[in-house]
Amino acid sequence: MVRYFIELAYNGSKFHGWQIQPDAPTVQEELNCALSTLLRENIQVVGAGRTDTGVHAAYYVAHFDTSILIPDPSQVAYKLNRLTGNDIAINKIYPVAEDDHARFSALSRTYKYFIDKQKNPFTCTFAWKVYPLPDINLMNEACNQLFRYTDFTSFSKLHTDVTNNNCTIYQAFWEDTGQQLVFTIEANRFLRNMVRAIVGTMLQIGQNKLSLEGFCKIIESKNRCNAGTSVPGHALFLWDIKYPEKIVNRK
Repeated sequence: MVRYFIELAYNGSKFHGWQIQPDAPTVQEELNCALSTLLRENIQVVGAGRTDTGVHAAYYVAHFDTSILIPDPSQVAYKLNRLTGNDIAINKIYPVAEDDHARFSALSRTYKYFIDKQKNPFTCTFAWKVYPLPDINLMNEACNQLFRYTDFTSFSKLHTDVTNNNCTIYQAFWEDTGQQLVFTIEANRFLRNMVRAIVGTMLQIGQNKLSLEGFCKIIESKNRCNAGTSVPGHALFLWDIKYPEKIVNRK
């Protein structure tokens, strides 16, 4: 068996997330079907992680094992793009070592959340409109508090199958691009619903509904009920995934 990495992007609007679910369209299921059809054997792709319903991926990585040696992966990528439709774009396929893993080999993941500063018909599909606009300086002060903690139970969906809720956040900040407010966060791992819950809670700070002290108390409480409402998924993007050099050099 030979293992291949796939680099792709997808518009999550019509999908119920990455991971296969019964009676619901998912990115993983569509890739499985397309690859199995193309390679004429049962292919099961493994993704770098879950994304929620409606969430997008500007950059995503998955892997699959096959008994077929692919002489020209670019041709497979080209043909795969013809099978997956307009919502999934296959950017690159390349062989990796048998122990390289799309999920467990990842060093970090980066997400971005987009907020339109004013109504915009050209970006509203992929950004959220908030009123009143929050104070970005206050929200960046909240970002600085995140580095003090590792247990983010307060921002996790309840009753998940993980063994702990510890994450190491490497960067977190808001920026004003002129037309939008953009939140960027990078960590070694993310809990289910974590980014959307953090953004929803930070917006309370930016709108002077929550103090920085209150924000810290929410994290320390380790109680999801104390945090803010999760923001809509259509404005959230998985933006980047970092891997060790030994994998990157195989591209």
